[in-house]
Amino acid sequence: MNQKAFYGLLIAILVPVIGYIYVKRSSDNAVVMPRHYIYDSVSTVTRNGKEYDDTAWHTVKDFTLTNQLGNPVSLKEIQQEDENGKKEGKIIVADFFFTHCPNICPNMARAMKLLQDGIKSSDKVGNREASFVHFLSFSIDPERDSVPQLRQWADRFGINPQDWWLLTGDKKTIYDLSNEEMKIGSVDSSFIHSDRFVLIDKYRKIRGYYRVLDDERAIDTAAVVKLSQDIVLLSLEKDPHKKSFFAGKLELIAIVFVIAGIGLVLLMSFLNKEKKSYGTRASKE
Repeated sequence: MNQKAFYGLLIAILVPVIGYIYVKRSSDNAVVMPRHYIYDSVSTVTRNGKEYDDTAWHTVKDFTLTNQLGNPVSLKEIQQEDENGKKEGKIIVADFFFTHCPNICPNMARAMKLLQDGIKSSDKVGNREASFVHFLSFSIDPERDSVPQLRQWADRFGINPQDWWLLTGDKKTIYDLSNEEMKIGSVDSSFIHSDRFVLIDKYRKIRGYYRVLDDERAIDTAAVVKLSQDIVLLSLEKDPHKKSFFAGKLELIAIVFVIAGIGLVLLMSFLNKEKKSYGTRASKE
C-alpha cells in the first residue's frame, strides 16, 4: 500500500470514530429534562435478555370547572397544533389559591403573572405569541370565590383569560386535584393551601414543584427563572413513544462508517495498483 492510500485509510478510520466520540460526548452532556414525579405502578420488562423497570407515570385526570368568564372548561380543551397540524396538549403551570387570602396568594399571583409575561414576551415570533403553555389557578374556597369574585381578582392582576384560567366549582373535584392528582401538600391547617407551582407536561404528567416565594413571602425570582427554563425545555421534548431513527444506533453507525471507509480506501488502492500494472504492461508492449 502506497503512502497516499495509507493516509486515506487512516482518515477513513479516524473521521467516523472522532465524529462518533463527539456526538456521544455531546449526548452525555446534554441538558437534563425535568424529571417525572408521581407514578402509578412499576413493572419489570425484559429487552434483549436484560430486565428493566418500566414505570407508568401518573396522568392527571380531566375535570370540568368554571373559569373567570363563567365558561365550563376542562383539560382536554387545552390544546395546540404541532408541526404536523395535529392537536396535542400544552404545558401547564398550576397553583391553588383563594381570593380572601391575606398573605401568600397575592404574591403567588404576581409570580404567575411575572412568569406568564416573561415567557410570552421572550417567545414572540412576529405577531404570534408562544402558545405552548397554559396557566391554571384553582380556588380552594369555591363557596366564596364566585365567577364575579374571580373576575375581580383577574382585573386586579391583569390576568389574560386566553391562557390563564381562574377556576371555581365543585369543592371535592378541586381538593381531589390537589390531594390525589397533583399531591401538592399544604402549608395551612384549615385549607389545602400551598405556595408551590406545579409543572405538568403536555402528556399531563407531573414534572416539577416550585416554591415561588421565599421565607419572607416575597417572590423568589430564581425559582421563577428556573421554572421558566424548565417550561421551555419541556416545549422541546418529543413524544417518548416516538423514538428517533438513530436512537441507540450510534455505535452501529460508527462501525458501518469505519468498515465502509476501509473498504473504499482498499478499493481505491486496488484500482490504483491495477492502473499502474496496466500502464507497466502497456509500456513494455
